[in-house]
Amino acid sequence: MTAPLTPPPPPHHQPSDDAHGWQAPPAGGAAGPAGYGKDGPGTRAELLEAAVVTVAVALSGVLLGVLWWWLAPHVPLVADDTAVYLKDTEGEQAIGVDGTFTLLALAFGVVSAAVVFLVRRRGGVPLVVGLAVGGLLGSVLAWRLGVYLGPTQNVVAHAKAVGKGVTFSAPLKLGARGALLAWSLGALVVHLGLTALFGPRDADPYESPYPEFPAGPPAG
Repeated sequence: MTAPLTPPPPPHHQPSDDAHGWQAPPAGGAAGPAGYGKDGPGTRAELLEAAVVTVAVALSGVLLGVLWWWLAPHVPLVADDTAVYLKDTEGEQAIGVDGTFTLLALAFGVVSAAVVFLVRRRGGVPLVVGLAVGGLLGSVLAWRLGVYLGPTQNVVAHAKAVGKGVTFSAPLKLGARGALLAWSLGALVVHLGLTALFGPRDADPYESPYPEFPAGPPAG
């Protein structure tokens, strides 16, 4: 008698590389997870977003300059036949000019950081750098625009034009140059706080892909 023929066992199925998100290496390159380029995921897009944020924040310095010129207190001057003097030697208008710029710049920093966070919640180092650089450029633009819109810088000519003993406003100037950093510092602090409180969380590296097995660190 002859033994009954049995069918050969089915070939062992090899898991596909695509099931784990792995692609074959391109010619002359190394293998890596699907969707990852040579310079990392989204590097070019992040740099482009950072450039757009820098330009947009810097241009909003025009509004800051107009508000500073409009809201800053005027420093009164008066002239006689020999010189120009402060009309109120104990006045605090000069301090108020710097304080107005600083408070407005901080407010612009808070608003710009909130808008950037809402538009691009995930953030990134290039975006934060663009926010800080844009704030600094916007502050410089606001400073120069406010000085330009304010009273003339030629105090002697202004005094001669108004006449002796007539009160006129001093040129608008920023005495505390550190106020130029208020926008950037305020934006960085607010953006960092929003990211820490409401930003997306990274995935747990020890989370088990199988619900039936508890998650935990790898065995030593």
